[in-house]
Amino acid sequence: MYFAALLARTEDGWEASDTELDDVETLSDLADLARESSPEEDTVLVLIEQEDAWFGVVRVDGEEDPRIYVSDAAAAARSAYGELLLTDELLGREPGAADGPDLDELDLDGTEDGESDAPDEDEEGGTGDAVPHSPVGDSGILDDLGISEKELRSLDADDALGSIAEALGASEVLETVR
Repeated sequence: MYFAALLARTEDGWEASDTELDDVETLSDLADLARESSPEEDTVLVLIEQEDAWFGVVRVDGEEDPRIYVSDAAAAARSAYGELLLTDELLGREPGAADGPDLDELDLDGTEDGESDAPDEDEEGGTGDAVPHSPVGDSGILDDLGISEKELRSLDADDALGSIAEALGASEVLETVR
């Protein structure tokens, strides 16, 4: 089960709205949806979670490029909503590179064949161009809002959005759209 909500920062505090992502096909579409939710060019957070598997935060500040954090890239890659967030840039790949793996063809259960290009004793990091079983993106995305990089990286997927909303002082408005 998925949950997605928009939190828009206003002069009066945070306003929440749940959002349907079925018609969103690209990260640009998602950023446009976030911008539409705030008549001013205030900060908008798109919070997405897949029950107990992963969560993502997309931050849109006015017309700036969206900033993204995903708690577990490999888990997110197995979901349509997660694929929206996992851009080539976020995964450290050349944009549009034809030699990169096709996400539809990746075996993401941790049993990929082949050897790592670099010595890596940490199995969590994945191999080669495989999507890592670890956080990716801007882990400092919420620093100025009171959630440090360390705190964000330590959140569990099962209660991350609630913890983020609580730290922002927006838990009540988020619960109204849950």
